[in-house]
Amino acid sequence: MTDPSKLSVAVVCSSNMNRSMEAHNFLAKKGFNVRSYGTGERVKLPGIAFDKPNVYEFGTSYEHIYRDLESKDKEFYTQNGLLHMLDRNRRIKKCPERFQETKEQFDIIITVEERVYDLVVLHMESMAAVNNRPVHVLNVDVVDNSEDALMGAFLITDMLNLMAKSNDIDNDIDEMIQEFEERRNRVILHSVLFY
Repeated sequence: MTDPSKLSVAVVCSSNMNRSMEAHNFLAKKGFNVRSYGTGERVKLPGIAFDKPNVYEFGTSYEHIYRDLESKDKEFYTQNGLLHMLDRNRRIKKCPERFQETKEQFDIIITVEERVYDLVVLHMESMAAVNNRPVHVLNVDVVDNSEDALMGAFLITDMLNLMAKSNDIDNDIDEMIQEFEERRNRVILHSVLFY
């Protein structure tokens, strides 16, 4: 399998804003069939005061969030990069989506921090079996800032390019993860779950 579009991939962070969207953008440009999600209760973005984040419901459009922050303090939110990030996001899809609300099934789900990985695994284990289709849930730790999100997108793409070459991902994945971990000096969490 050398066609990346044959793999159905989800990338998941907490708010479906930075890390998952950077990877979504990058993977889509490389031809992957990709969706992105968050696992939080709500979408949280830094506010002007540290203890007063901007909070939105999942499903609120990136356009609305962009306009809201722009009206609150355009200079501040331009300076901290949020308006740039939201501009990118609104060109990729309409709004942040919550992983726990999707009915879609994937071959691979990639999370970007252990807490998100745990929430994805917990959610998958709590679902009633549908068709016993396997899904590989992998975690690649990515720090939540714009520079690390970009580097994380490169790492995730590198790992998925490796997996896209497999004709039997269920059989080959452990070896591919080990090769990736050694080459990139990273630890990858991995679980096999079923729909």
